[in-house]
Amino acid sequence: MSVKITLAPIQGVTEYHFRNTFQKYFRGIDEMYSPYLRLDHNQELRKSKVRDVLPENNTKFNLTPQIMTNTPEGFLFLAKFLEEKGYTKINWNLGCPFPMVTNRKLGSGLLPHYKEIDKVLEKVFPQITAQISIKMRLGLDNDQEIFQVLPILNKYSISEIIIHPRTGKQMYKGDINLEIFKECLNRTDHKISYNGDINNLNNYKQLKNKFDIVDSWMIGRGIVANPFLAMQIKGESISDDKIRIFKLFHDELVDEYLNTLSGSSHLLNRMRVFWEYFSLSFSNSHKVYKRIKKATSIDKYYTAAEQNFTSENWIA
Repeated sequence: MSVKITLAPIQGVTEYHFRNTFQKYFRGIDEMYSPYLRLDHNQELRKSKVRDVLPENNTKFNLTPQIMTNTPEGFLFLAKFLEEKGYTKINWNLGCPFPMVTNRKLGSGLLPHYKEIDKVLEKVFPQITAQISIKMRLGLDNDQEIFQVLPILNKYSISEIIIHPRTGKQMYKGDINLEIFKECLNRTDHKISYNGDINNLNNYKQLKNKFDIVDSWMIGRGIVANPFLAMQIKGESISDDKIRIFKLFHDELVDEYLNTLSGSSHLLNRMRVFWEYFSLSFSNSHKVYKRIKKATSIDKYYTAAEQNFTSENWIA
């Protein structure tokens, strides 16, 4: 069975600068998902979010844009916008766990309201041509809520359901519930993709052994931390000098953001977020991240990054 690896959407991280630079230096990702598009309080789209999904900024890989909404009208607006851009696949976010989202009955905050999910899909499906996939959690407050949602989804020709087996309330903490995920496989005829806590090759092998019928795996944080992970999973050849390749990737990523972000503070803040993940693949990860956090200028940042590359080992 061939393995499909997709890149999960992470706000502020897996945007087109990262996706394009990643694709230049690493292999193994079959499809990438954009961080969600959402209408603001004025029912408009932020320009930065539009830039992220413009086809001209996404020519090197297969991109599936993700949307976030809780109304048929919002769904149709976003879907039509993306269809006009040439997209034939759209992902609906029913998984975001952050309270500022869930409190507005968005992301995983919509999962307890399964009848509203039904109303959205009932209105939307006859009016769009794009394939619809759904990324979701087990629920917002408890892991049984998904069993109210799956029968609703069974009514529609959903192309894929991507399940992160935690509740929204768990955020990214606590144990993933693999028994509930297994039960989900038995309760739907839809294609199911697994997402959650695939941080290294051993994690993947354990999950693959447990769910041998699953052939689609979405990875987010694990790929950002270790961009070689998809290649490792697929058994592709990898250079022994991983730090050299990672440094080339890192330096080009910094250049991409230098060309688009205004002011050094914006760049430093953005790269600190990346190093929260990157540091996990280096020896002395705490020290690696601390060097970056202490950098207060671009020059000091470059010095800190270079020290990480020359004084630490790649352990992923």
